[in-house]
Amino acid sequence: MILRTKNTEATKQEIPAMNTLTERVNKMTQNGYTDNMKVTAEGLYSTEKEKAYKPDEITITDFFRFEGQSDPADNSILYVIETNDGGKGMLIDSYGAYADELINKFIQEVESINKKENPGNAA
Repeated sequence: MILRTKNTEATKQEIPAMNTLTERVNKMTQNGYTDNMKVTAEGLYSTEKEKAYKPDEITITDFFRFEGQSDPADNSILYVIETNDGGKGMLIDSYGAYADELINKFIQEVESINKKENPGNAA
């Protein structure tokens, strides 16, 4: 699928939509978000830094929801995360009935959550 920006001469460019989790993860990796993070009892664990972060030590800079076309178990959410010491990574979870309770609890405690407005690349 190809989406266009505003229809002006200066901005007539085609922007590919990123409609799958794989496409978005690849793009975020290209943008430097390389740490595969996971939530543990100690907090958000960085596999690159081998360190756990508390909710007030991270910022969710963006997030994207993906819906499975045929199976509700395929519903997922990608969190794009930056840590207070410069780390950049991603956390992936299911949402709905299949959501991980530990991840859900941690995310609810994060105060700094931003959703960037980007209608041309909405997932």
